[in-house]
Amino acid sequence: MDILLQQIINGLVQGSVYALVALGYTMVYGILGLINFAHGEVVMIGAMIALTVLQALLAAAFAPVLAMLLSLLAAMACCMALGYGIERIAYRPLRNAPRLAPLITAIGVSIVLQNLAMMIWGREYHAFPMSLNRHCALLHGLHAGP
Repeated sequence: MDILLQQIINGLVQGSVYALVALGYTMVYGILGLINFAHGEVVMIGAMIALTVLQALLAAAFAPVLAMLLSLLAAMACCMALGYGIERIAYRPLRNAPRLAPLITAIGVSIVLQNLAMMIWGREYHAFPMSLNRHCALLHGLHAGP
């Protein structure tokens, strides 16, 4: 019964992620009239910026909760600026172009952002600091272990 409950929760979480991605694509398509294939890359760069800022702030002995809030604000600001720049530089000049041109441009922007992220942060996996995990677990009254 525990496995069934866990699988139901896993399915709800996975479905929620799919719904969030679909909602993002739908909103962008409804506003711009094109599918932005760089949508996921903008979110990925935001996460990497949040991680980088968080690690720097924790190294500077900021309180973990304050460091997390500041890193999220930095990520949001960078994602907004990146999205605005992409729209201005790549998509706006192609407003009256044939439908295939913005589609190819969106794929190109996606590839550029992926390679830019690999050059800056590398290809290895990154994880949020364990000290932050312990702090958040203690805030919720859970035992984080040694």
